[in-house]
Amino acid sequence: MSGAGCRFERMSESLVVDPDADEAALSGRMAELERVKARAAAEQARIAAALEARRVAAAAAGGPRVSRAALGSEIGLARRESPHRGERLMAMARILVADMPCTLAALESGVLSEHRAELITKEAECLSVLDRRLLDAELCGDPGPLAGLGNAEVSAEAARIACELDQQTVVEKMRRARSARHVRFRVAADGMMSMTVLMPAAQGQLVRQALAREAASAVAAGSERSRAQVMADVVVERVTGRDPVTTPVPVTLNLVMSDETLLTGGEQPAQLDGYGPIPAVLARDLVLAAAADATVGAALRRLYAQPGTNKLVAMESKARAFPKALATFIGLRDQICRTPYCNARIRHTDHVTPHAKRGPTSSHNGDGLCEHCNYVKEEPGWQAAASYDRYGR
Repeated sequence: MSGAGCRFERMSESLVVDPDADEAALSGRMAELERVKARAAAEQARIAAALEARRVAAAAAGGPRVSRAALGSEIGLARRESPHRGERLMAMARILVADMPCTLAALESGVLSEHRAELITKEAECLSVLDRRLLDAELCGDPGPLAGLGNAEVSAEAARIACELDQQTVVEKMRRARSARHVRFRVAADGMMSMTVLMPAAQGQLVRQALAREAASAVAAGSERSRAQVMADVVVERVTGRDPVTTPVPVTLNLVMSDETLLTGGEQPAQLDGYGPIPAVLARDLVLAAAADATVGAALRRLYAQPGTNKLVAMESKARAFPKALATFIGLRDQICRTPYCNARIRHTDHVTPHAKRGPTSSHNGDGLCEHCNYVKEEPGWQAAASYDRYGR
């Protein structure tokens, strides 16, 4: 099957929708396909566990040792997922296949989705093998009660059983989890960005209550903003010290745009570092607003792109480490980790062909990578090749 510039494999005839089917048949077919997805996920879990078992056996026989991080990245690539997601899927497969046969059977039969099976294994991770099997039998030994349970209900029930089986281990797990607190930013649609804060539950409740009080007070005072808008604005104000509604916040924004877009009203989208493409009109508005405000300021740095591709051209250095300007250039060019399916922020700038193998310190031989992927590419069996196109790697 082909389209305008696209090529696809022809679907199996058994998956083609009957155009004359009634609504009940269409709904039934959709439910059937959901069961097929769950069955495929169960088989993928078995394959992942088998792959890990082979790697462990090979290492025991004197072969190269492959870390769990590298294996997770491999699973992610095979499933067209990020390395982090690949590690989570590998962890789920390891527990399901070895210790939780009832949960695996519920997944294979379609009673559980892959996500709900993963929620169960997350709660079972901290338990001993015996307790995992007890949780497995109690929660999924009879799959009937699982029907109709949502994600939160499945997770809560698994957590309840885990706590009853080994309360001390669960408490220790929760204490360790505090060290994983973090703030994460993700690109959202329509020029927006989301911020997620992982924090201890008690602190989260305090933040929620404080924001709710601020929102209720503003709405009661006649604010035209909605409750949700007030809460978002309060977060920005408390973090930056400025009211985002009335006062611009001075920050550094790397905005990559052509001279035509900036100076002559061109329509080619600009690239906002850390976000992605934005419309030319919005990019010009950002530049004009920064230039007009003396407290913010705007600086222009000239970078040149290859005609017809809008790819930034090469810069080179004789140094082993990437100089700051060249590393900044590569970060602006790549935007996110160059590993396929990994959308993580760039943390490392490294050589594609290693410096020890006479790889030059240049933009063409430089990769913007997240910390995880930079370390994994040094594992046995991994290779990287320079490509001007991000997706040609």
